[in-house]
Amino acid sequence: MKLYSDFGGRRVYQVLGDVVAVAVLVAGIVVAVAIHDAIAAFTGIGRDVARSGNDFSSTMRDIGDRLSGVPLIGGGISAPFGSASDAGGTLARAGTDWQEGVERLATLVGWTVAALVVLVVLVGWVRPRLVGAVRRAAVARLASSSPSLDLLALRALVTRPARVVARVDEDVVGAWRRGDQEVVRRLAALELKASGVRLPEA
Repeated sequence: MKLYSDFGGRRVYQVLGDVVAVAVLVAGIVVAVAIHDAIAAFTGIGRDVARSGNDFSSTMRDIGDRLSGVPLIGGGISAPFGSASDAGGTLARAGTDWQEGVERLATLVGWTVAALVVLVVLVGWVRPRLVGAVRRAAVARLASSSPSLDLLALRALVTRPARVVARVDEDVVGAWRRGDQEVVRRLAALELKASGVRLPEA
């Protein structure tokens, strides 16, 4: 592959684009982590609820255990506290479930944001850059072969703007048909330049 153009202006643009792409990736990851942490902060609510539920359950259970030792009436008095202890356990489990749910959501959102940023950079910049690099390498191989210059010249006649091609020679098509090597090289140079490749010296 030929990652960068042979021409200074375009090469600077490509280098700057690569730097921006890396910066966007880093920024996207930082944002994704920040969003994850912001959502994950809400696990504190579940943690507090779970702690309160466990403390309440433990307190009610302790009171129930003490009252159950009262002769004759201990069993009847302790029963409501056992029920209250169970309710505290339910509250604690709800707090734990909240924590797990929030953490799953934070992870999902964080990874989604990161994946979207990576996808945008890949599709919007990396893929076109790789396609361009492969094309430059292929065109550069053609440029190193003299017989291929005719093909490049023909391609320039077909694909380059007419006003640009006309500046090569007054009778550019006729000169190409006659095999005028200077015209062929100038046309090939036009096509190569469009791909970011400089025509090798003759």
